[in-house]
Amino acid sequence: MKAAARDPRRWILAALMCTMMLAAMDITIVATAMPQIVGDLGGFRLFSWVFSIYLLAQTVTIPVYGKLADLVGRKPVLIGGLLVFLAGSAASSMAWSMHSLIAFRGVQGLGAGSIIATVATLAGDLYSVRERAAIQGWLSAVWGIAAIAGPLAGGAFAEYLSWHWIFLVNLPIGALALALIGAFLHESFERRRPRVDYAGAALVLASVGSLIFGLLQGGQAWPWRSWQSLAVFSLAAALIAATAWVERRAAEPVMPGWLWRERALAGANLGTLAMGMVMMAPSAYLPTFLQSVHGLGATAAGLVLACMSFGWSGASALSGRLYMRAGFRDTALAGAALVTLASTLLALVLEGSGLWAVIVGQVALGAGFGLLFTPLLIGVQSAVAWERRGVVTGASMFSRYLGQSLGAALFGAVFNAAAAARLEHRPAALAERLPLQVDAVLGALHASPPGGAAHLYLQDTIAAATRTVFAGMAAVAVAALAVLFVMPRRP
Repeated sequence: MKAAARDPRRWILAALMCTMMLAAMDITIVATAMPQIVGDLGGFRLFSWVFSIYLLAQTVTIPVYGKLADLVGRKPVLIGGLLVFLAGSAASSMAWSMHSLIAFRGVQGLGAGSIIATVATLAGDLYSVRERAAIQGWLSAVWGIAAIAGPLAGGAFAEYLSWHWIFLVNLPIGALALALIGAFLHESFERRRPRVDYAGAALVLASVGSLIFGLLQGGQAWPWRSWQSLAVFSLAAALIAATAWVERRAAEPVMPGWLWRERALAGANLGTLAMGMVMMAPSAYLPTFLQSVHGLGATAAGLVLACMSFGWSGASALSGRLYMRAGFRDTALAGAALVTLASTLLALVLEGSGLWAVIVGQVALGAGFGLLFTPLLIGVQSAVAWERRGVVTGASMFSRYLGQSLGAALFGAVFNAAAAARLEHRPAALAERLPLQVDAVLGALHASPPGGAAHLYLQDTIAAATRTVFAGMAAVAVAALAVLFVMPRRP
């Protein structure tokens, strides 16, 4: 019998990679086809909700799926989540209006939460501490492939077939993953009678959902300093307090208090949250900078952004050797230090430097993330027994995605403030040729003659605002460095 047949883990890993590909490619493939979707369905003012509802549904359900994976097993939770995701994909392909598409994207997000929480937990179950770094490298490589394949596939489907295919393509990939999981994944554990914490789950969903909703809408649908923001964040604070009260009394809490009382877990979760914030800076603002200042096309800018994934997967695979010698915390500290250095250098070289400097900075950033996220995830998985691994993995992934939501709000405010300051202090000679609002900068840039004074000033405005974002990114990375010292050096 061949080795591949003797070791079903290879087939399970293939299934996990297929499953992760669904979640990793979903945002990029949809983003590329959005002009065609809006042209067909209308509702341009609602198009941001096609992404927001997916992120919201995915993030708030991650801790719930993590707890369920501990109660009933990983396999049923992953299969159930996959079926929900595929049902949402099929329904999205048949959307008849922007409102229906938003609703179906919410269903997709509900399934994606299971994928994000359970795939990493299964990797922790199936592989030893030494092996997990290489496996996380493979799973990280999926995100790098998705960063390239998503925009290319989305553009090709929208241009040569129909935007409906960006959702239909999920069905054969998902069917393959389901077949492999059903055939090769066999769990053996002492099953407990599930004591589902319905009140805690509902409060976690409501509290985190209202917090992320306020972050997504603040500065967009309404100003940060408005009664709407005050009302939403006050509601979130009240719900978080109610969640903490209920979870202290629950027999099987969805978000147990020991996640934040134990130093190793609290430090890892806070560090992951901070680095989730840092990730949003290049993801959100580097493509705009590259297209507006360097003159790259959308695909070329996406490829430069994808360089971060290549550094990430390589460093993630190599991190096992480091954390087996130096420990999880010190390896994560090295990653946070590299992210801080790369962010600082990018803030200094963004303007007036060649494209190669940006590419090197992106690879260095990815390497820093690989050295940080992988040890933190594997470290918390190694600190607990099987029956708690789903909860700690879900908490880690939840922290990362919550950090991304916080980062989107924070760096959006930083970028807008920096750009607004440049527009406010524009030269008098250009006053009539420059927009007054940040929202109009890109439109004015495309409308102004290249090489003209107004065009160059708008390019400088975008470059200055992007540099400020990367400086803020470096500051958050320094905070992550400090937070990681909460963790014990050796678990």
